[in-house]
Amino acid sequence: MKKNQLMIGGIALAIIVVFLVGFVFVGESQTGTGLAGEQAIVYKSQTCGCCDVYVGYLKNRGELNVEAIQTDDPVQVKKKFGIPSQLQSCHTTMIGGYFVEGHVPLEAVEKLLREKPDIAGIALPGMPSGAPGMLGGKEGPFVIYAVNKDGTYREFMKM
Repeated sequence: MKKNQLMIGGIALAIIVVFLVGFVFVGESQTGTGLAGEQAIVYKSQTCGCCDVYVGYLKNRGELNVEAIQTDDPVQVKKKFGIPSQLQSCHTTMIGGYFVEGHVPLEAVEKLLREKPDIAGIALPGMPSGAPGMLGGKEGPFVIYAVNKDGTYREFMKM
């Protein structure tokens, strides 16, 4: 019994640390992205801590109206929106008629909504260190891809 209690306590401590680090990251960021009031829907797994930190980043830094929807099958969500498997990450956000896949910085989302290109969405594949919601330092530029409606993709921007 004590072993199970220690394991549960360790898991709870790890979740708390992820949240605290995420909120410190969010607190150090600048505010006022020009996205205030936009509606964002984040499809995420209920077991992913970095997804919760990204939701906090959207709410706090982007001043967005964020709805987090937990899903048991994130891959099905990605298929529904036509996100190529090579560009997938852990969560998918819908905003302004576009998908935003993964830990995309708000500057890229702001550019997307300002320019309104004829694409399906943008993606930052994987879970890169230092991206919003991810622990660690940034290890090189983030390459964010524009995904066309036919599933092809190209570079949208580097940050």
